[in-house]
Amino acid sequence: MNHLDKRVLGKTGLKLPLLGFGGAPLGELFKKVSITQAEDTLYQAYNNGIRYYDTAPFYGHGLSEHRLGHMLRQKIRSEFILSTKIGRVYNPFQGYPKDFDGSPWLGGLPFQSYFDYSSEGFERSYVDSTLRLGLNRIDLLVIHDLDQGYHGKKIQQRLKELESGVNWLKKMKTSGLIKGFGAGINDMQMMSVFMEHFDMDFFLVAMPYTLLDQSPLEGVFSLCKKREISIIIGSPYASGILAAGSKYKSTYGYIPATNEILKKIKFIESICRKFGVPLKAAALQFTLFHPLVSSVIPGMLNKDEVMENIQMIKHPIPGELWLEMKKNGLLHHEAPVNLPVYK
Repeated sequence: MNHLDKRVLGKTGLKLPLLGFGGAPLGELFKKVSITQAEDTLYQAYNNGIRYYDTAPFYGHGLSEHRLGHMLRQKIRSEFILSTKIGRVYNPFQGYPKDFDGSPWLGGLPFQSYFDYSSEGFERSYVDSTLRLGLNRIDLLVIHDLDQGYHGKKIQQRLKELESGVNWLKKMKTSGLIKGFGAGINDMQMMSVFMEHFDMDFFLVAMPYTLLDQSPLEGVFSLCKKREISIIIGSPYASGILAAGSKYKSTYGYIPATNEILKKIKFIESICRKFGVPLKAAALQFTLFHPLVSSVIPGMLNKDEVMENIQMIKHPIPGELWLEMKKNGLLHHEAPVNLPVYK
């Protein structure tokens, strides 16, 4: 695979490169990131051909957008594709910055948010993002974190609120101010809920389609295909464990991995070793075999991670590796892969 190759995103007509840049680490989720490190990482990505960048107001409470915008403002706007999220509105923290609890972010900026999925909330979020980025055009907008984990019993209320928000998104798309819109997915069940109520261009899937979980193949992806809804994979390494492997205290779904997951990872690692394939290469490329997937956007924390992701997407993987994984029940039997061709 070549990270510069492109695929069309749903009904938007927009072509995304196979490898994009996930901006969450720039918001200092697990580690503090200096300005120098952030700039070096972003310039390394751009200088090596990466042209799709995803961020969100939530990432570091504005910090990721500020850092990404600083680099992108210096580039030709037509050369890159940019997406950010909507659904949270930010206000300044009223106390001293040292008293601000920015969790789950280790660092970030002293701004606090509230959820608002209405047309007014989306417009405020969009305008604020353009100001933080210093860019007057955003290509794709993503409805952020509308799921049970964040909203619990208020989920129906939020979906009702979203009706006016989606109408606003449609107007933005029709007017040409954005190229398309979608929804970020942490909980696979929400994909069916969104499709039942709204027409959108794509889902940005954070967890449910990886080497460790192919449950969307049980029906949800079929519905997406019928509706011409594309998939962007937001966490190909399943929040860390498919990058670090079983030897480290890795997270799965942003929490410590269970013994069951660790056992599965060790089995996958043993097959990867047999064929001389890095676990990261298998994890990254697997998601891209599915025809619905337009792009994969792993988070990148430093220059080395940028280059490693580019190398992993290019690393040759024999079809026999995928065949052995399927034979051992590690992959769904319908998961698209490049199986070996025997003559």
